[in-house]
Amino acid sequence: MRSVMEVLYEDNHIIIVNKTCREIVQGDKTGDTTLGEQIAAYIKEKYAKPGNVFVGVAHRLDRPTSGVVVFAKTSKALSRLCDMFAHHDVKKLYWAVVKNAPKEDEKTLVNYLKRNEKQNKSFVVGKGVKDAKEAILTYRTIAKSDNYTLLEVDLATGRHHQIRCQLANIGSPIKGDLKYGFPRSNPDGGISLHARSIEFIHPVSKKEIKVVAPVPNDNLWKELERLAMNADANDSDTSHNDVG
Repeated sequence: MRSVMEVLYEDNHIIIVNKTCREIVQGDKTGDTTLGEQIAAYIKEKYAKPGNVFVGVAHRLDRPTSGVVVFAKTSKALSRLCDMFAHHDVKKLYWAVVKNAPKEDEKTLVNYLKRNEKQNKSFVVGKGVKDAKEAILTYRTIAKSDNYTLLEVDLATGRHHQIRCQLANIGSPIKGDLKYGFPRSNPDGGISLHARSIEFIHPVSKKEIKVVAPVPNDNLWKELERLAMNADANDSDTSHNDVG
C-alpha cells in the first residue's frame, strides 16, 4: 500500500484520486483497507475534522485496474453523482495494453454479456440468453511498441468486466489478465487497464470538470504514453497544416 495517495482534484463536495491496481474501492473478503477509508483518513488529518468523515462511493473500478475514481465528500454530491453515472452523464475513457493487436485499428464492439457470480467472470453469449445484458464499447489504437498495442476505450455501457471480456473475445486480452486469457500475470498483480480520464459537470457548482490520471509508474506504460502523445501531437500538426 502506498503511503501517499495521489489526489487529482478536490473541492468541498468531491475528491478525485488515481487508484493503484493494489487498492480496492469498497470492502471485500480480504478485509484490506479501502480507498474510501484512506480518503476519510486523509480528509480527517488535512482539515483536522473531529468525529466521522463522510466519504461516498459514486462508482467503482475493479481491484486490478488503475486510474481515476471519483468520491463524494457530501451527501448532496453523492446522490447527484450516482444519478449522473446511472444516466451515463459522465464520460470515461480507458487505456488498455494488449499483446495481440485487434485486426482493425478502430471498431465499435456490440456483444451480450452474462455474469457468472461464482467465477466472478463475464462471458459473451447470444442475444436471447437469460440475464444477458447488451455491452457496447468503441476502441481505437493510439500507440504501438515492438511487442504491445495501446488501445483507448470509450464505454457506452457499464457492464461487469466489460472491457476485459469484450477485448478478450476478439483475441486481444489485456496484459496481465489471467482471468480472461492472458498467459502471464503482471509483477504487481494488476492488469494493464487504466481509467485514463473522466469528464462531467460538477454536481453542485455546475462547472465542467475534466481530470486525466497519470499512467502507472512502469516502463511499458511510460513508453506507450510517450508514443501516444507524440502521435497525437503529429495529428494536431497535420490538421493545422491542412487548414490553409
